[in-house]
Amino acid sequence: MALNAYFDDLEIRSQDARENALSQALARQVAQARAHAPHYATLPECGTLAALHCLPVTRKSALIAQQAASPPFGGMVTTRLGQLARVFISPGPIVEPEAPSPDYWRFARALHATGLRAGDLLHNCFAYHFTPAGSMLESGARALGCPVFPAGTGNTEQQARAAAQLRPRCYSGTPDFLKTILEKADELRLDLGSLVLGHVTGGAYLPSLRAWYAERGLTVLQSYGTADLGLVAYESEAREGLILDEGVIVEIVRPGTGDPLPDGEVGEVLVTTLNPHYPLIRFATGDLSAILPGISPCGRTNRRIRGWLGRADQAAKVRGLFVRPEQIAEVLRAVPHVARARLIIALEGERDVMCLRAEASDATLAPTLEAALQAATKLRGAVEIVPLGSLPNDGKVIDDTRPVPG
Repeated sequence: MALNAYFDDLEIRSQDARENALSQALARQVAQARAHAPHYATLPECGTLAALHCLPVTRKSALIAQQAASPPFGGMVTTRLGQLARVFISPGPIVEPEAPSPDYWRFARALHATGLRAGDLLHNCFAYHFTPAGSMLESGARALGCPVFPAGTGNTEQQARAAAQLRPRCYSGTPDFLKTILEKADELRLDLGSLVLGHVTGGAYLPSLRAWYAERGLTVLQSYGTADLGLVAYESEAREGLILDEGVIVEIVRPGTGDPLPDGEVGEVLVTTLNPHYPLIRFATGDLSAILPGISPCGRTNRRIRGWLGRADQAAKVRGLFVRPEQIAEVLRAVPHVARARLIIALEGERDVMCLRAEASDATLAPTLEAALQAATKLRGAVEIVPLGSLPNDGKVIDDTRPVPG
């Protein structure tokens, strides 16, 4: 593939070059946070990617509490409020800053991989109020030299008529809304043939929907990001996983912990941004994914994730007490010869019961695991030793099988 098919040469650098650059950037980011963000004043120094797992995890719930205690940003932003370009509030509530730097959210890379080029008009159907999604995609398109129609959400008929008049080349928005607009255009007998590209995020991009777009001759690719972090990973024309953005460091950890998992194992996505204005470090997204082996057939050399595989927050209430993934991780630390475990919660009659299924080669570990489970959860539960590799690799630590009240 020609070099001009890539956004920049960072996408095709060697793994050694990337790891060295990220280690240096991480050291600068930690130093910046320690010096200018009060929340991080006592953060340990970190100079290598290998040492990243020693730093504390920041969870979304903690971010909400921190901002409430020290508004508006919880002492985690290094740029003064008066120097920012925009401030957003997402559900939570969580306050997100946007600095005036070009392509602050780094979506130009993802849009370029979709096929957007200078001069193409982007029909942007993300919200422009309260949350930053609209600004994310617009700033990325502007960095590529593309004009933007700020369509926002809803108003399907108006969306279709505007697209027929303006002739945009690319849509951005949730995966299903483009289909809604196209079907409305068909109903109104409007020509939307100019729309040949789509960049979608913020919802499930189902295989059936992907096939529907392909049948109409559209190239519609997806990305994964959050209002806190900006772009995390994006799809290329290879359509084999999501390639990590060059401006983040991603770890896959055991849900509820900061303990790294081997490549291929499903776990929670932790992201460290290299954004000097908002240095989120080891931010727990609450999403599940896994690292894919090898590099993308498109030639981009950064690591890839499988995409969104569910939520990591699997807390459940049992006999009046919450049981959390962190507690199951505590059990595994107490009994280190267990490879993987899953707590099954069920209903026997009208009574909640728990059974910890644990992968191990030593069946005599069951009593030790029972004691560790009770110590961690303050609840009694059975233990079943199962063969190594027999539990599904889906990141699920707590499986609540009780019927949903209805």
